[in-house]
Amino acid sequence: MPRVRMKVKLPHDSLVAFSLDHPDDAFRMLSTHRTTAGLRVVIDAETSDSKALIQVLDDAPEVHSYEVLSTDHQGVLLQVETEEHTPRIAARTAGMLPQYPMILRNGWQTIETITSWERLSQLRTEFEQADVSFEILSITQSIEMADLLTDRQWEVVIEAITRGYYDNPRGCSLTELADALDVNPSAVSGVVHRAEEQIIKAFVTEAKQINDLDALD
Repeated sequence: MPRVRMKVKLPHDSLVAFSLDHPDDAFRMLSTHRTTAGLRVVIDAETSDSKALIQVLDDAPEVHSYEVLSTDHQGVLLQVETEEHTPRIAARTAGMLPQYPMILRNGWQTIETITSWERLSQLRTEFEQADVSFEILSITQSIEMADLLTDRQWEVVIEAITRGYYDNPRGCSLTELADALDVNPSAVSGVVHRAEEQIIKAFVTEAKQINDLDALD
């Protein structure tokens, strides 16, 4: 499944406004938990003005309550009870499970997750319907090679690579590869062809899905 890194523009609540006023500060969402009243969030706020941040939370209409867990010269660790914002609702509806920490900086939250192509497509739909601005920063996909080829195909392909069959110029011919495997050339040709077909089709399929999603930006 693809690993996706994206950034999402959050609604202009009090914490987002503070991050816009302090663009060099970073707010790491370490965990979130839904409650009957909204959302409980543990935030590691890396800020040079902790007192101003606390004052913002005191006055924020969307914040139901908060607790200062610890403070140091780098910032403050907080547990905040707040309302669940629209981008998170959209992501939850799409079945997305973000990895922590999620980082809020200058009004944008950076998110990483491993998900399916179907859920990623649904997330796009949910964001568009909710008018949520987002940008896909990267998509990486590792093809599950262990499931892609049979044991025999693996054996032949590895032998072919070892002997330089895929080098340019070739380090060995198909006949020499067959001799090394103690089979006839037609048998090796069939195995190699089927393995190459599987690898190329898998690669092109994944590349096309990534390119289709890149086109969303």
